[in-house]
Parts: sequence; C-alpha cells; structure tokens
Amino acid sequence: MNQETTRSCFKAKLLRPAKLAKGDAWAFVVLPRSASEKLPRRGRTTVEGTLGGHPFQATLEPDGQRSHWLKVSPSLLAACGAAAGDMVELEISAVAREPEPELPPDFRQALAGSPQASVVWDATTTLARIDWIHWIESAKQAKTRKSRIADACDMLASGKKRVCCFDPSGFYSKSLSAPQAVD
Repeated sequence: MNQETTRSCFKAKLLRPAKLAKGDAWAFVVLPRSASEKLPRRGRTTVEGTLGGHPFQATLEPDGQRSHWLKVSPSLLAACGAAAGDMVELEISAVAREPEPELPPDFRQALAGSPQASVVWDATTTLARIDWIHWIESAKQAKTRKSRIADACDMLASGKKRVCCFDPSGFYSKSLSAPQAVD
C-alpha cells in the first residue's frame, strides 16, 4: 500500500481519560472517521507520524465506532509541550509492515505447553497474531482471559489460523471502545 495515499493530516483535541491510575498522565485522541477510513483495517493498526511536529510510532486501537483512538504517552505530551484539553496537529500514515506483536507472558506460557498450537501460531500471519492477542487482551475479567487463552491454544492446535467470532473493530460486538473522557 502506498503510504502517500494513506497519509492523514488533522487537528484533534487531546482528551484526558476519566479513569487514570495514580501517577498516570497520558492523554488520547479519537481520530476523525475520515482518517480511519484511509487506514488498512478497522482493528489494531500501527501508524507513524507526528503529533505537534514530534515524530512517533504507535498502535491505534479501534473505538467500536468504525474509527480508532491513539494513546498519547506522557513522554510525547512533554516533547510537544501539550496537555489534555489542547488542540494538536497530527499527521499519520499506516506503517509499511505491521510489527510483530508482543506476546503476553500468560499466552506465551500456554503456547509453550502446547507444541501443536505453537506450530500453527508460528505459521500464522502477523495480522492474525495481532487479532489473536487482541481477542485475549480484550477480555474484561481474568477468568474470561484465562478461558480465551485455553480456547486459543485449542483452536490453534486444531489448525485454525484465525480467531473466529471476534470483531477486531468492536463495531458489531461493542466490545471495544475509546476511554471515557473527562470534560
């Protein structure tokens, strides 16, 4: 895909999440739908670009509304001298090749215990791995996550290379969304 055709430039308000752990200071931006429509997928998508003129690379999360949201780290906020409530200029484009996702330790351990699942995991595409991990990480409860890890190993061991019954955009299942913002 030609990155020039997927480049989006827009202004957006930095939002502060309603639920922040003590000491956290990140913000987020919800992309305009027109910017998301230029991206290659509605699920997790890695982009590179600039925020307030400062370069970054990050993985966008789906917002469940056929768009995406971007978590802006405290270090990027500091680099561009911005804070929640500020309007910032963004320029983004999808990376030429999705980076390999980081395997969560609990899933890594489960795969290590299932040689057949490991073989199929190694034979899947990067995008399929992103979806598998996203499905596991989108569980809201620890017992659901544990069950999804076991199910993933069973499905992979049976030869299934893509997770079934998971909408990586969150639009149809409403399982994914951007954080609630504080006004």
